[in-house]
Amino acid sequence: MTIFLSRHGRTEWSVQGRYAGVSDIPLDEVGREQARLLADWARGAGLTGVVSSPLLRARDTAADAARAAELTLRTDPRLRELDFGDAEGLRRAEVDPEAMRRFQADPVADFLPGGEDPVDAAERVTGCLRELDAAGRILVVAHNTILRLALCGLLGIPLADYRRRLPLIEHGSVTELALGPAGPALRRFNSPIR
Repeated sequence: MTIFLSRHGRTEWSVQGRYAGVSDIPLDEVGREQARLLADWARGAGLTGVVSSPLLRARDTAADAARAAELTLRTDPRLRELDFGDAEGLRRAEVDPEAMRRFQADPVADFLPGGEDPVDAAERVTGCLRELDAAGRILVVAHNTILRLALCGLLGIPLADYRRRLPLIEHGSVTELALGPAGPALRRFNSPIR
């Protein structure tokens, strides 16, 4: 199976540096263009399925790709973004400084107050990815943090290193992952769609 992981298109909160998490934020104008570019790519990618987070920004990005590939979009709640708890809607500088210091030192042991445990989030998203059609070529549209946690979980990278080893998944980029009997293989990471 080949899984293509894509982060949703840009939002206003992305530009502002706000933690969106489970907040349902729409795409901005640039995000809609990124969704269109992903759809152009999807048209010729030989996809057998398109699955997305149910959050609006991911669902709208994936819907264009599904239409272009002549597939029915499926959503799965396990692909939703990590809940950032008290930090939802805030910029980094607006979060309690001590909580932010601990989070930056170890985002798994000291995740943001009121937020979701990244270990639980990694388990839910990797479980979802492992259940996809084993013979398929599947596009999964989700979110920056949850995709990085999934990659760590599948590739054996310690979860506590997700922010350091995989600092950012770009909006609308494609990461290609092969899942087979020999284990997962990363074929490309953060490839822009132009």
